[in-house]
Amino acid sequence: MAMAWGQGELFAKASKQEIQRTKFLLDKYTDMVSLMRDFEQFEQDMQQITIEGEAARRIDQTDLHADKTANATILIEKQRWVYKRYQFYTNQLRRACALIKENETKQAIDYRYIQGYSHKETLLFFRHGLSSSTIRRRLLEGTESMANTLKLMGFFEQDNAEF
Repeated sequence: MAMAWGQGELFAKASKQEIQRTKFLLDKYTDMVSLMRDFEQFEQDMQQITIEGEAARRIDQTDLHADKTANATILIEKQRWVYKRYQFYTNQLRRACALIKENETKQAIDYRYIQGYSHKETLLFFRHGLSSSTIRRRLLEGTESMANTLKLMGFFEQDNAEF
């Protein structure tokens, strides 16, 4: 007998689209972390440049008159919003990775996506005991596991609600 919760299953499986979204975010993980670090380190400088620079002159090319102060405020808030989204994404991805049960699968995901090594470097790192097809399968299994975990955590509903 399957346990049900509301309209869904207690241990629902991620759809192909959700697995693809997870893979996309994993591919962008190291970029998001780098941009977050840069934002944390240079937030004040970025705000000053936005206020004094030309970036705030016109946000939209259709503007007939540009309110530089208002546009600078909009750009600063957009930068903060992007930073918060990246925080959310990276935290959820780390949580989902930590919950992968199979140790070799978790290691493969960590090495490839969290640490940011290329696919080829990942194959070379694990080549000592595993074939290339096994490593590819582990990466696929890990991505699916993470997508299932993210689905259980309500990640995809929160992600879609924000956009």
